[in-house]
Order: sequence, then structure tokens, then C-alpha cells
Amino acid sequence: MVSTILVILPIFALILAGYLCRKLGVLGPRSSPELNRFVVYLALPALLFDIMAHTTEQQIYQPAFVAVFGLGCLTVFAATVILRWRGTRHLADASIDGLNAAYANTGFIGFPLGLLVFGRDSLSAVTIAAILTVCVLFAIAIILIESGLQAERRPAHLLLKVGRSLSRNPLLVAPILGALFAASSATMPSSVETFFKLLGGAASPCALVALGLFIAEKRDSSATQGQSSWLLVGLKLIVHPAVTWVLAFKVFSLPATLGHLAVVLAALPTGTGPFMLAEFYEREAVVTSRAILVSTIGSVFTLTLYLYFTGMHTS
Repeated sequence: MVSTILVILPIFALILAGYLCRKLGVLGPRSSPELNRFVVYLALPALLFDIMAHTTEQQIYQPAFVAVFGLGCLTVFAATVILRWRGTRHLADASIDGLNAAYANTGFIGFPLGLLVFGRDSLSAVTIAAILTVCVLFAIAIILIESGLQAERRPAHLLLKVGRSLSRNPLLVAPILGALFAASSATMPSSVETFFKLLGGAASPCALVALGLFIAEKRDSSATQGQSSWLLVGLKLIVHPAVTWVLAFKVFSLPATLGHLAVVLAALPTGTGPFMLAEFYEREAVVTSRAILVSTIGSVFTLTLYLYFTGMHTS
């Protein structure tokens, strides 16, 4: 359990740093949205481009693992969006809720935890999970959000507006350009690669600091928001890994180690992606910030229990 805590502890430290900076007045009331814009327009696009530009066909050609992890994410995401949209939630908010339930923190926790528990052989599978989460699932959510925010009812005009918005979205353009660069077999100059590494490396810490800044702001919260947060945390920490376990061992019959890795990655807490989108599109972000914080705390116990009872902690 101590090992899991040590992996997750830096996340709380970064959130706490943002929280204290706001409470002590070191950073002002506009710091959270402005820092988030830096992440969305610069740091995260650089990270997505870098991931795709350095991903080889050999790394991503694991069709069974792709199916298990991808279908697990999409099933929970789609079910959550439908559940929330059929209620009182706007499609844009329901899409962000879907991300809260299915967007695992593969980048910030997945790589160190995978290396610690499963060894270096797990890193290619973790890379696949990161691509599916940060690129594919993120792109689907953005498309739904953009569709929900357009008031145009005529299908042709709606598609044109959504397409125009998506073509200007750096979070979609960056991974596409990265994939095209990888397909070209071109060599990236070392100075350019260093630029992307430095800028992309700022994405996760800045997003976590922005989350702490947001939490520190005084705001009214309702009992309904609290219930929504707990619902999304339950979907993320229990339902998502459970669906992935069924797919891994009952449907696709993955090897034990690879199957448990897929479940562990699905059981990771909610990443900062949903919060970044909530802030970027100026949607209500209280539920999202709570879901990230509570799921991160809860995952210490759920991940430790799963690793203990499956015997993977001894790998």
C-alpha cells in the first residue's frame, strides 16, 4: 500500500500547491482559467503530438488489449452520458460527466504504477491505454460537447459548425499531426524534440495546480452536486474496472498479467482532462473537481486491494 501511496502522493502535493497559492493570495482569481488555457492551447497539445509522433506500429499492435481497454472506456463513457443526458444535464455537461467516469489518469499515474508493479514490459500497453484515453476518448467527448453547444438544428449546418470548431481545436489537431509525422518516417531535430518534451511535461503538473486553484475558490455547492460526484467516483473506481475485467477474462481471454494490467489501468482515478474541458468550455466544474479529488484518494484503497487479492503486488 505504501508503494501505491508514494506514486499518488505527488498528485496531492501539486493540487495542494495550487490550493495554498490561491488561499494565500500568491495567485489571483483568474489564475485557474488562465493556467488551464495554457494547458489546453500549449502544454497538452505538445504532449499529445509527442506521444503520437513517437508511437510505432509495433507498440500499438495489440488488438486484444486495445479491444479490452477501449471497449471498457467507451462502454462506461456511453452509459454515463446517456444516464446523465436523460436526466437534467445538458449534453455538454453529460459528456464531461462521461469523461469523469471513464477517463483514467494513465499519463500521470499509469506509467509509474505500471513500471512499479508490472515492469518495463508493461509500458507499451500503458502507452496504448494513454493514447486511447487522451486522444480517442477525449476526441469523442469534444465532438459531443461541440455538438451540444451548437444551437443550429439543421443537420448540414450543424455538421459544418461542429467541423469548423473541431478543426480549430488544438487537442484534436495535435495528435492527428503527430500521427502524420510518425507515418512520414521523418526524423525530428533534437532541439524540436526537446521543445515538445519540455512543453508537454508541463501539462499534468499545471493541470493539477489549476485544479487546486479552482478548489480554493469560494462557491456555493448543492447536495445534488455532491451526490453526482459520488456517483461518478463509483462509476470510475468500481464499474469501469469491473467492465474491463469481464472483457479481459471472460470475453477476450487475455493472458493473466496483461488482463490484470488492463483492469488496473481502468481502476486509476479520474485524470485532469475532464476538468480542463469543463474550464475551457466554461461549464460547471465543481462536480468534476470533486470527482478527481475523491477518486484519487479512493483509488489508493481500491488499487491496493485489487493488487493484493490478485497477487500482482508480488510481481
